Amino acid sequence: MRAIILAAGMGTRLRPLTLTTPKSLIKIGKETLIERQIRFLREVEVDEIIVVTGYLAEKFQFLEDKFGVTLVHNDRYDSYNNFYTMYLVRDYLSDCYVIDADNYLVENFLESDIKQSTYFSAYKEDFKDEWLLKFNSASQVNDIVVTSGKGYILSGVSYWSSESGEFLKNVLEDYYQLGDFADLYWDNLVMDNLEKISVSIKKISSDAIFEVDSLSDLENLKEFVLKAGINTD
Repeated sequence: MRAIILAAGMGTRLRPLTLTTPKSLIKIGKETLIERQIRFLREVEVDEIIVVTGYLAEKFQFLEDKFGVTLVHNDRYDSYNNFYTMYLVRDYLSDCYVIDADNYLVENFLESDIKQSTYFSAYKEDFKDEWLLKFNSASQVNDIVVTSGKGYILSGVSYWSSESGEFLKNVLEDYYQLGDFADLYWDNLVMDNLEKISVSIKKISSDAIFEVDSLSDLENLKEFVLKAGINTD
């Protein structure tokens, strides 16, 4: 099993912190966001980890020596959404976790024996313009819509089986050949092909994961970690 961690973004809403530090290398206590993700992946026996860098890519070099990860550089990180990032690592997508690097995983909900393509999803309220999962009684995802309100949303962690990964690799290549992908997110591809692949939802606690996308997100996370008494050493 492998994992792809998407760490190419500029984190403009976290400036001035991100003027010199990629947002996934921001520390909560003594541990950066991405190092916590790598640690959790190792705990569930993920033996191959690919980190896609872009902005301030040189800051990630230490991960090669410390964790033995593979670094892939996206030199167009400031031009495209994450479709292109995923295109660069499409050959790794089978039997693979995909994780947004700007997420703080409060608890390790990753699974070592997962087989079914899965979106890990937390229930959120009062959100705006998030990717909402719609699913049936058997927890099969049948639609994804960008909307506001409450419900189970994409939380930045998914797993793709060998079969689904190979299918999505081909879809990525097809979209790339069309050339019109500047504004695409890679989840758009899944959204457009749900009739052709089987994807489940795995519900996780609403406090199991936090996206750190702004300075207020960061302060809210630090406050939560302090109140919850989470060990950050």
